[in-house]
Amino acid sequence: MSHNIILTLTIGLTAALLLGYITQRLRLSPILGYLLAGVLIGPLTPGVVVDQDAAMQFAEIGVILLMFGVGLHFDLKDLLAVRKIAITGALFQIAAATLFAMVSIHAAGSTWTTGFVVGVAISVASTVVLIRVLTDNNVLDTERGTIAVGWLIVEDLFTIFALVVLPSLAAIVKGEDASTGTIVATLGLAAIRVAVLCLLILGGGRRVIPWILGKVAQTRQRELFTLTVLVMALAIATGSAAAFEVSMALGAFLAGMVVGQSEVSHQAAADALPMQDAFAVLFFVSVGMLFDYTAMRDHPGLFAEILMVVLIVKPLAAIAIVWFLGYSPLAALTIAVALAQVGEFSFIVADLALKQGLMEPFHRSLLVATSIISITLNPILFRGIAPLERWLKARPALWRRLQQRSESRVAIRGLETLVVDDADQDRSRAVIIGYGPVGRVCASILRDFDFIPAIIDLNIDTVRSLLARGETAIYGDASNRDILKAAGISQAKYLLLTIPELSTRTLIVIAARELNPDLKIFVRARYVGERAWLEEIGVTEVAYEEAEAACGLGSLLLHEVGATNEQIEAEMVRIRRGFAVRPEDRESSSPGH
Repeated sequence: MSHNIILTLTIGLTAALLLGYITQRLRLSPILGYLLAGVLIGPLTPGVVVDQDAAMQFAEIGVILLMFGVGLHFDLKDLLAVRKIAITGALFQIAAATLFAMVSIHAAGSTWTTGFVVGVAISVASTVVLIRVLTDNNVLDTERGTIAVGWLIVEDLFTIFALVVLPSLAAIVKGEDASTGTIVATLGLAAIRVAVLCLLILGGGRRVIPWILGKVAQTRQRELFTLTVLVMALAIATGSAAAFEVSMALGAFLAGMVVGQSEVSHQAAADALPMQDAFAVLFFVSVGMLFDYTAMRDHPGLFAEILMVVLIVKPLAAIAIVWFLGYSPLAALTIAVALAQVGEFSFIVADLALKQGLMEPFHRSLLVATSIISITLNPILFRGIAPLERWLKARPALWRRLQQRSESRVAIRGLETLVVDDADQDRSRAVIIGYGPVGRVCASILRDFDFIPAIIDLNIDTVRSLLARGETAIYGDASNRDILKAAGISQAKYLLLTIPELSTRTLIVIAARELNPDLKIFVRARYVGERAWLEEIGVTEVAYEEAEAACGLGSLLLHEVGATNEQIEAEMVRIRRGFAVRPEDRESSSPGH
């Protein structure tokens, strides 16, 4: 029995872990470590060599899950909010990068088609790197962060379009008859196939897929739900490729869009993310394995030109369009630097182009080298934005000139920038985990005192009922950080956990406390003996079931023996006070100690 697949998986992930950790400690992107891991265990370097065919199979799964994740998180509202600058800017930057690459690569002796494909590949940035660098520098939720993300969404959509067009382009290039009619017919057929696929998945699938996920969610079996999400991604991706002759990436993206619009989208994303992360790591490792250092040695000039497009042409194009549209110099610099890198989508485009015969293997090696360098430099360049801004501000005349267009834009917009729908702005928020009898009481109290409660529950019927009433409700496992984020834990004042299981509560409390250190956490617990642990992990207050049971039974007994209301109230206070004392404190204060 061959163990090649197991060895490839083990060695690949181990090398990625070690080098990813090292690059992270150096404050660089872990993607760099994953690519270097692939170079290290690839066939072109001495030492351990893994099964390259098996690695490429893992990479295919990684591409499917990456594109499924993009579809899951694709939100048309985010794009529409910054549509003018994002669409205009992204298309202008893509055109500039592609044009420069075409000229450079054609001058080096390759065809215009190869130049076009390489240009498209390096014109799109890495989603993982961009989100990471914006988050690390606390600008993801700012206006410039929103623009950068919207810009990236347009690039992702352009990538989807490129993956659809490349097979048709290859057919035209390889065909003997390249007449206008043939080109139109080939592209038209591709467009029809894509349109039918979109109609089936986005039309029919919009009903069928959420229905299936809802039925599985009703079983409350986490592993079954996770399996369903994985089957959806793989089956639709491979089915799209087999039936419609389109890329699996497109099918996976469309499947993700449908699942992302369903009521179980948050849990689907939470379940898909670990699988996506694991196989995405193997995707980057497999790309690194394809790197041939001789490509840089044999084509140093071409490599320098490709790198120049990524590090100079793309940022300058972004700065020009952002500044021209009236945004601040800081926004222009932020967007330009954040997008000055290439990553996963570049490799997906390059891999398909190589299979279609539209580029040579050395072109992909140059892309890998460009990615390694650009990803390495990206966080370093980003840290240079603040010093550059200070340098510009120290020259008032230059700064005023750079600020003129953004100041004019603000003046034109006038009060439009200041008038915000803030009906709920002053209302405090709270998150409730579990919507059983206890959760319903807590939610009712919060609403009475003008709080906005967000409910997290694993009962899909409960979530549907709440959503139908206009409440904020999320289906998902609250121990997952993404589910807590989706419920708005970072902006919440209170967290109320109504579930009694200690292990589950522990995971939720630790995750919530990390996301919101100022959060007040109220917990339901079974036993007073859990007090020390709950205090240690950061719980604010606890309601103990055994204490309330003692009060309830004690009250019934006192009524039965004829105690007065005053006696009953005093006894309840005494019982609760007794449970509020730690057992060790009670022992130390007892007679004989």
